[in-house]
Amino acid sequence: MPVRSRPAADLLLVAVAAVWGASFLAAKDLSAVVGVPSAIALRFLVAALACGGLCLLRRERLPRGRGLAVALLLGCSQAAVIGLETWGVHLTSATNAGLLISLALVFTPVLEGLASRAWLPPAFFVAATGALAGVALLVSDGGFRTPNAGDLLVVAAAVVRAAHVTASARLTRGRADGVLGVVLVQLLVCAATSSVAAGAALPAAASRLTAAGWSDVLFLGLLCSVFAFVVQLWAVRRTSAARASILLGTEPVWALLVGVVIAGEAIGPVGLVGALLVIAAAYVAQGVERRHRTAASGSGRPSRSSAQAVGIQ
Repeated sequence: MPVRSRPAADLLLVAVAAVWGASFLAAKDLSAVVGVPSAIALRFLVAALACGGLCLLRRERLPRGRGLAVALLLGCSQAAVIGLETWGVHLTSATNAGLLISLALVFTPVLEGLASRAWLPPAFFVAATGALAGVALLVSDGGFRTPNAGDLLVVAAAVVRAAHVTASARLTRGRADGVLGVVLVQLLVCAATSSVAAGAALPAAASRLTAAGWSDVLFLGLLCSVFAFVVQLWAVRRTSAARASILLGTEPVWALLVGVVIAGEAIGPVGLVGALLVIAAAYVAQGVERRHRTAASGSGRPSRSSAQAVGIQ
């Protein structure tokens, strides 16, 4: 029986996409004040504390044995995604970062196809080529310049995020571990690794934060991590996987709006064409992949991975 969509679930999923889209500007502002390692550490220390509180309230058990090993591995890959992403947005614009990370929507089905040895239809690769063309226009700034280091780091983050999502789907499938417990382990790994990277600079960074800086920390830790995950967990049980993936996939649209409207970042006509091409191509590619998986499974339902295409930001 198909899942009936509920307006509240749809609105909350759009809210998640919106805060994720705004996260690039908040991460850029925060890292400019305290540095990238301290910015990541503060974010995940707050997120881990909040998620730990939720686990206590729900009496959620942490994974054990192989489940714990999987959670630790996924925590390492998640830390790599956030590290590359935050360094990237530190060196490029929040608009570019928010759009380039959407390439994960294209990379993920490719990696899943390789892992399952199921080749995707030609239409997917046409859309993927369109997304790459859009990236070239976006970073060209009208002059077809070489992408800067920040752009390349965000593209690398999209590749690692695709690997993280693919691994999450394959390694956790069929396991009974509590989802909040798995996420808590991942957040603890992210907090620990980033705190080690920040080192002695972390206490000093926290002490010099202004109210605006702490608002960025709380926004990234509570809204972009804990709130977003809890809403995602609640909402995907009340709507279809396909609808959830489409609503969460509006993240680059919000990133574009926040970067241009709030941050005042300039994007010329060529860059705007590239941005729209990236967004459109990512949606088309995701739709082609979803229909292909549905037809292949013969179940009439999209594959589980389509609902997981975005993950924790």
